[in-house]
Amino acid sequence: MNTDPEPVVVSAEPAPPKGRGTGRNPTPRYARQSRESEPSHDEPSHPRTVVSIDATRSVLSRNDSPDLPFGQSLNPYRGCEHGCIYCFARPSHAYLDLSPGLDFETRILAKPAAAELLVDALRRPDYRCEVLAMGTNTDPYQPAERDWRITRSVLEVLLDCRHPVAIVTKSARICRDLDLLGELARHELVSVFVSITTQDNDIARTLEPRAAAPAARLKAIARLTQAGVPTGVLVSPIVPALTDHELEHILQAAYDAGARFAGFSLLRLPGEVAALFEDWLVQHHPLRASRVMHAVRATWRGEVSSSAFGARMRGHGPYAKLIAQRFALASRRLAMSGAPRLVTRRFRPPAGGQLGLGV
Repeated sequence: MNTDPEPVVVSAEPAPPKGRGTGRNPTPRYARQSRESEPSHDEPSHPRTVVSIDATRSVLSRNDSPDLPFGQSLNPYRGCEHGCIYCFARPSHAYLDLSPGLDFETRILAKPAAAELLVDALRRPDYRCEVLAMGTNTDPYQPAERDWRITRSVLEVLLDCRHPVAIVTKSARICRDLDLLGELARHELVSVFVSITTQDNDIARTLEPRAAAPAARLKAIARLTQAGVPTGVLVSPIVPALTDHELEHILQAAYDAGARFAGFSLLRLPGEVAALFEDWLVQHHPLRASRVMHAVRATWRGEVSSSAFGARMRGHGPYAKLIAQRFALASRRLAMSGAPRLVTRRFRPPAGGQLGLGV
């Protein structure tokens, strides 16, 4: 049986625009017609970001997946300007008739009414308080948050209502809200995971082009910890044959910065993400491309992803088991465990229509 990696054909696609994860814009899978190239008024090398309003009437999403440690989540934005080429949320842009490619990075939908809609949800008589997760799909502290401040308005509501929240981000912008996060922490109402994929600046610059640099994320961990905010590191995603060797180093660096709990996940490439990621590999790491894709498929039983409960974050086979063992050993050595349990007993529904902090 031949176990040699399958060759990756060198792509004829042009290099991505500077500061973007991809220059491709594949047709959304639900589109009735294939896209033709459309003329643009932007410079091709500098496609600008357009933020529009998402007129959603609800902001809480619920799930019953045994792989996820939360039952409800809130995402202030759809699409993410960080442009992480591996992002599993890219295919969701197809539901908006937008491409999971460059559109996902440049066509952002903001939910400015998120705080008000959250108040409505928390005020319902049948609402039962449980931890609210933020950053589960797109980053709540992506660049748009600088001006829109939607995440901050949501945190104001949660603090006023004494509602617990767990946040995942790869942005140092979270430190802007240290005042709110510190107060939430004082009531045991918040935990933060800072996601670090690699400490290699050259890889990070193209893998996650508009996310904070690795060193900035470590500084964010330090600042959050110093403010009393329970903070951990999420080594995610681990890219086989590219970043996997960094696992222990990332955990150690995060621990040194103040992180006291940790998690990880393996790279998975659902839907359109697979072709985008493979093209990225060929563009930026042509000599490793075949080896990386072979290792990815070995992790997912010959595929590049899995939606099966119980393994879709951790993979299958010897390689996945080895990563899990390495993570467990390193975490044990550093005395890093799971995120702290947040309290729900202090929750108080919004009263009337006026919140103490104002939203």
